[in-house]
Amino acid sequence: MFTHVLIATDGSELAQKAVAQGFALAKALDAKVTAVTVTDIYPTGPYSPIPLPSIIAHYEAAAALSAANILSSVSDAATKLNVSCATTHVRDQAPAEGILDAARQNGCDLILIASHGRRGMARLLLGSQAQKVVSLSTLPVLVCR
Repeated sequence: MFTHVLIATDGSELAQKAVAQGFALAKALDAKVTAVTVTDIYPTGPYSPIPLPSIIAHYEAAAALSAANILSSVSDAATKLNVSCATTHVRDQAPAEGILDAARQNGCDLILIASHGRRGMARLLLGSQAQKVVSLSTLPVLVCR
């Protein structure tokens, strides 16, 4: 059925549960796994000052370290479960777009992502990357809660 599963993670507790579910599914299907974490571009607003290059460099270094820690944890879990898992860090993209790009570039046929299931104003204010992935994807998307 599915041969290559993309598992998106931000390192949160909920995402870790989705990673575990994704590994269980991949193992049952004998599928490959690519785990992805996405780092958004340095946040600025229309009225914020242009950030100094040193500030951007600090942000990028911190983001790279965070991504390395997240993906290392995923790799360790894959090793323990004997699941083949490649990892990738997508930089300077909105999470949903980065997830979709990673799925295309890696030839995945299923995307697995966690969702907090926020509703009302919280969803409106915080947005939902899972909802954006579901809306924009041409691939099947499995949403875990």
